[in-house]
Amino acid sequence: MIVLLGVLVVVVGFATKRNALLVVAAAGIVTGLLGGLSPAKVLAAFGDGFAGSRAVTIFAITLPVIGLLERYGLQEQARALIARFGRLTTGRFLALYLGLRQIGAAIGLTNVFGHAQTVRPLAVPMAEGAAERRHGPLPERTREKIRSFAAGADNVGLFFGEDVFLAVGSILLITGFVNTTYGTHLEPLQLALWAIPTALCAFVVHGWRLLRLDRHLERELLAADARSTTAAEATR
Repeated sequence: MIVLLGVLVVVVGFATKRNALLVVAAAGIVTGLLGGLSPAKVLAAFGDGFAGSRAVTIFAITLPVIGLLERYGLQEQARALIARFGRLTTGRFLALYLGLRQIGAAIGLTNVFGHAQTVRPLAVPMAEGAAERRHGPLPERTREKIRSFAAGADNVGLFFGEDVFLAVGSILLITGFVNTTYGTHLEPLQLALWAIPTALCAFVVHGWRLLRLDRHLERELLAADARSTTAAEATR
């Protein structure tokens, strides 16, 4: 049980808002050493994990391309596009994005959406544009809240959507472990089907939270306007 101290390292590191990469690396080192591995074997395990997941380095190509697109007006075009849909509020747009993200992950398109390639350059400007159309210029605190909800929609959609896909790593890991350990014959399709109710519940719950965001933004901005008015009157 002592090897579970690596989980404690992750919890403490995230709770104290440390660098996520350093926290995970430290947790891996602690778990490996407590599990009886030598420092050389721990380093080899890190190397094998990186070599087996070279696709994570695709950001080295993705980020420069997105940077060029943003430089030539990608975010401005996203704001102009959302302005054409008068009934599409911030919450409704993010709920729509949540559904698209979840459906894409459910059919294996986990890399079509994402924080770097979709949330920052497209989803956030469109969500902010929808709020600006209704409420005018937004304070920085409100912008940060919208950005956090946009990132959360992407995370929830991916997390609960990918388990519906048959060939996702977690499904294959579970079936392989259960069949090997307990001698059963569990098919990936069985797990994927049982993941559908969970995905639907996640969409309903988080979609409801996103739709409520419009009401929260309206109350927050009205309160900010009231404070500004009071401060201006006091100055006079």
